[in-house]
Amino acid sequence: MPETASTTRAPDALLPSLAPLLHEWLPRQRWFAGKGRRVTGFTLEAATELLPLDGTGPGLLHLLVRVEQPGRPAGAPADCYQLLLGVRTQLPPRLAPALIGRIRQGPLAGRAVYEGLRDPRLAGLLYERLRTPGRTGPLRFHATTTLPPALAPRMLDAEQSNSSLVYGDSFILKIFRRVSPGANPDLELPLALAGAGCARVPAPVAWFESGAATLGVLQPYLRDSRDGWRLALDALADGRDFTAEARALGRATAEVHLALAEALPTRRLGRSETEQLAAAMDRRLHAAAQAVPALLPYVPGLRAVFAAASGTTGDGLVQRIHGDLHLGQTLRGSDGGWAVIDFEGEPAKPLDERRSPQPTVRDVAGMLRSFDYAARTHRPWNADWAARSRAAYCTGYAEAAGEDPRTDPALLRAYETDKAVYEVVYEARHRPDWLPVPMSAIERLSAPQ
Repeated sequence: MPETASTTRAPDALLPSLAPLLHEWLPRQRWFAGKGRRVTGFTLEAATELLPLDGTGPGLLHLLVRVEQPGRPAGAPADCYQLLLGVRTQLPPRLAPALIGRIRQGPLAGRAVYEGLRDPRLAGLLYERLRTPGRTGPLRFHATTTLPPALAPRMLDAEQSNSSLVYGDSFILKIFRRVSPGANPDLELPLALAGAGCARVPAPVAWFESGAATLGVLQPYLRDSRDGWRLALDALADGRDFTAEARALGRATAEVHLALAEALPTRRLGRSETEQLAAAMDRRLHAAAQAVPALLPYVPGLRAVFAAASGTTGDGLVQRIHGDLHLGQTLRGSDGGWAVIDFEGEPAKPLDERRSPQPTVRDVAGMLRSFDYAARTHRPWNADWAARSRAAYCTGYAEAAGEDPRTDPALLRAYETDKAVYEVVYEARHRPDWLPVPMSAIERLSAPQ
């Protein structure tokens, strides 16, 4: 059994004592979505002691905190974040980089508070809690299988919108930082795929939640795999063709789509829906051109792409999809087989939107843009490599799906264009040196067909 846990005492006094530290620490975290907007306050949704705070050793405090910031849409709730805070009287030197600060007042006055996931003892406790399904305060823990005990944890530093822990090179636990009510697609879809017998996605073995919100998912860790982005960059650096890998990846994508269509409801795509989709894309283009004037000469051609998609229905179906598919969301094992990971969708979008059925060509378009990005990292720009990889990916997809996404190109082209417009705005704001990557796609996509 894990060490005892309980709901924490005096929650009304707890948050005011933590607030000064959180005001400084939260905006600096890579997974904090409200950067650039000041924090005006906090609301405590839940506080749970996973390891008591009044013992001689460290305590582990689990918090769900709403962060008040100006600029939210009318009626939209404040973002809710999941925090796992370690609490110690004295912080060992090895944990000094994890320090958040020392509390000056309230029930934890004088204690050091730090990022609990960076403490192996506390990270190990979280795994042990997942091994023993049940409830701790508002937290509910679930497991689908018996998990081995005492696996050493280590925290990964690569993720942006979430945090992940690897246990003994056997399992990986993704901690969702910004949480919303409702099943997270990164749990919902892999569970559905496992039920459909799809081996392209690691099946969840444990998870935990609070109310209707998914908080974390434990899955097998594919330690001998390499992500598709790194493989593509290596192929470019070595002057190697990537068509065999791209074709196999296309087949894997189609297999995932077919399994999702088998496991979860699908429906017919109405002409009015694609009219609305195209209109929304056109509005985003208008806003993007105001923000990035370099887009202005291409607006007429881009609007024509959206107009061509308006009222079309592609293959006539919408279903659950990945929602944020690119080379970095894929892993290739030592046997050459591809796996697809990270089904959360675009974290900046509302959960209801991420869970809504959509045309499968949206995923295809995301991957086609990823091949362009990979090719642009090579000097000189290797346009032929990208074109061959894109074609091979679509060919592989057609082999498994029975239908080539290029045979009815209007929706595919519209989604690819919409993605490129988004990329232009992102790069102009955050990475101006990368702006030529999406702009080259804008030039190609806006040309008459």
